[in-house]
Amino acid sequence: MRFASLQEVRERIDALDAQIIPLLAARFACAREAARHKAGAAEVPAPERAARVVANARALAAAHGAPPEAVERVYRALIDAMIDIELRQHDEAKNV
Repeated sequence: MRFASLQEVRERIDALDAQIIPLLAARFACAREAARHKAGAAEVPAPERAARVVANARALAAAHGAPPEAVERVYRALIDAMIDIELRQHDEAKNV
């Protein structure tokens, strides 16, 4: 992909963000729903599931020409954010 100017690159990034953010919102909604199906906060971290998600993300990254190491870092941060959401939800439910 080639662009004629930095401005064009930035516009493309903004357009991609407009697609990515709704997908992230849907993924966060799934995390909240997953929390509902877990008996307690101890079930939230699920390291085996996280390892599978990261491995899948790395494979998808490689298949799409993205650097797997960078995608892994993004996914680990995403998983941490999802865990925080689920833990917060369990904490709020406990305090109701």
